[in-house]
Amino acid sequence: MKVLIVEDDKILSDTIKQCIENEYSVEQAFDGYEGYMFAKENIYDVIILDLMMPEMNGYEVLQKLRNNNILTPVLILTAKDSLSDKVKGLNLGADDYLVKPFERAELIARLEAIIRRNSGFFVKSVVEFKDLKLNLKNRKAYIKDKEIVLQGKQFDFLEYLINSKNTIITKEQIFDKIWGFDSDTSTNVVEVYASGLRKELKKYGYDKYIKTLRGVGYIFSTDE
Repeated sequence: MKVLIVEDDKILSDTIKQCIENEYSVEQAFDGYEGYMFAKENIYDVIILDLMMPEMNGYEVLQKLRNNNILTPVLILTAKDSLSDKVKGLNLGADDYLVKPFERAELIARLEAIIRRNSGFFVKSVVEFKDLKLNLKNRKAYIKDKEIVLQGKQFDFLEYLINSKNTIITKEQIFDKIWGFDSDTSTNVVEVYASGLRKELKKYGYDKYIKTLRGVGYIFSTDE
């Protein structure tokens, strides 16, 4: 699970990160505009959004996200505690509103509740295939308790393949899911990541499950 923290106070941002990094993979943005661009170009499960920030305030970020049909769940985390602020944030499309100072346990509980509501079910924290396990919270992969070294978006790529096993996925579908429609790179990056992923999995004999359909895409086949 990936969380984006948009908070201009770097010390506070690091504190929030430390509170949740054992549960989630975390990225940070330090002003409103940077936060908006991160949310536009990447896939996150939740965005933690401050309101009082330079470049674009949190309300502007939230409104711009929703106007551009970016529906990533948002938890507003702010010192602004008036009823009017809460109502404004929720009306603009926030999924929850938490006032600073906060307790770690409540922050994690609210994040998990947001993910459950937006997924429509209790989200699994582990994706498994045979002895291969992907921990979605800390974004680590293991085969028989030995950690696999995955670089960059290889984890997301492998998760997508396993969750879609025995189904043909086109290069375009993979690119849109992992890199996003607005990415500046090309779909050729999919082949690069597929090659790197196979190379790592080959050490454990799991590369054979990723099959290439030339000119179409890939399939994670459970047939050996």
